[in-house]
Amino acid sequence: QVQLVESGGGSVQAGGSLRLSCTASGFSERRVCMGWFRQAPGKEREGVAGIYTFDDDTLYTDSVKGRFTISRDSAKNTVYLQMNSLKPEDTAMYYCAAATSRGNCYNPLHTAGYNYWGQGTQVTVSS
Repeated sequence: QVQLVESGGGSVQAGGSLRLSCTASGFSERRVCMGWFRQAPGKEREGVAGIYTFDDDTLYTDSVKGRFTISRDSAKNTVYLQMNSLKPEDTAMYYCAAATSRGNCYNPLHTAGYNYWGQGTQVTVSS
């Protein structure tokens, strides 16, 4: 059974840091790209960061560039999102996603390309 399990969320004051982890298991197909998304109450889910597994090339939405870093440890089947200089507007449920060859990694920040999703981890940033 395919699983993506996120962890590392929590509550932090503005300017603080958190590191999210997403551990994958049960995949019979190679993951082509992985991404982190977030969804605040009343808003659409948006792409935050993505990474291609064949060359570790990364992509970020403009609002997190210079503050967030996506990385992966293939030996641990884990993708990380290091979040620094957090702002109250970063408050959201954060989701990990994976796209296999049956998905579409043309733009890793687009939700439509992913065929597997985790359950999410809450990040709350207070001012």
